[in-house]
Amino acid sequence: MRKLIWGLIIFFIAIFVAVFVIGPIWEQIERLRVAEAFPAPGRLVDVGERKIQIDCRGEGAPMVVFESGLGPSGATDWFKVHDEVAKFTRACAYSRAGIMWSDDKPGVHDGEGVARDLHAVLEAAGEKGPLVLVGHSIGGPYISIFTKLYSDRVAGLVYLDGSYPEQEKRFEAALGRSLKFPLLDASLKLAAFLSWTGVPRVGLMAFGSSLAEGLGDSQIEVLKALAPSSLAAMRAEADALPRTFAEASSARSLGARPFAVLTAGKPPSDKMLSVMGMTREEATKLENAWFEMQNEIASWSSRASHRTLGDSDHVVQFDRPDAVIEAVRSVVETVRVDDRSKGSLP
Repeated sequence: MRKLIWGLIIFFIAIFVAVFVIGPIWEQIERLRVAEAFPAPGRLVDVGERKIQIDCRGEGAPMVVFESGLGPSGATDWFKVHDEVAKFTRACAYSRAGIMWSDDKPGVHDGEGVARDLHAVLEAAGEKGPLVLVGHSIGGPYISIFTKLYSDRVAGLVYLDGSYPEQEKRFEAALGRSLKFPLLDASLKLAAFLSWTGVPRVGLMAFGSSLAEGLGDSQIEVLKALAPSSLAAMRAEADALPRTFAEASSARSLGARPFAVLTAGKPPSDKMLSVMGMTREEATKLENAWFEMQNEIASWSSRASHRTLGDSDHVVQFDRPDAVIEAVRSVVETVRVDDRSKGSLP
């Protein structure tokens, strides 16, 4: 019994040393290696005591700016559409504060802060616009808030399965119960907390390929290398969601701007329903509520188009990049026609 107790003590000491002593040293070495092995695409722009990564390609106006959803992958979310859009206009993808190559910032990571950061990096980079903003998921409220704050800069918008300001209440009303995933939330918080120890990096190295479905091989390697240091900022954005949604709730009037909405319409798989602890009937209720909210987003402009993609999951730019490129092109061309009629474009 004494040998067993001592064996357990030695085992837990070894685990502690591995996680909290060796792990942090290895993590810092890896971050230095990663910085050299995976340099930021585009450039790092100084916005005052920190830098934000932005990658602009192509030429022409209006300029398209991609705003990614909630996650650790930043500008890499757009690898299937970025170059194609850059063939017909200037196109910029960037990584928000603390995500991928961008330096983190203190304080709250809410929608207004995101909008002011984007404005600052565009100004510092000399990218003037006019802008067509493309927002995926939580990127939808972010581009709405940017438009509210910098209305004169935004000529058109594209929402890709964009989040809705009151979506949580609407989902709960449709379902008749609270829609919470405490285990998932706790796991994300723990991963963010342990990011300095190297534990999340080990997990991504082991399971990154299966977790990053839809990405190409080179993008998976970049994500596995850089995502661990992005988790804290991702968590900060998630914590600020109530504040972001409150800010976005007053940013629904978008006038007559050219406007496109793409909605993911592919039903969740049985495996996904099992993970979510949800029946097919409940999922259908949520889908119907989601489609209603997407229709309402399309009503925010008098010149909006709305298309539902029955073969696409939530990350539309992975499943249907062709539809995204088409929607962006349509808005860009409409903006150009408008500007020619005003005499602001040749």
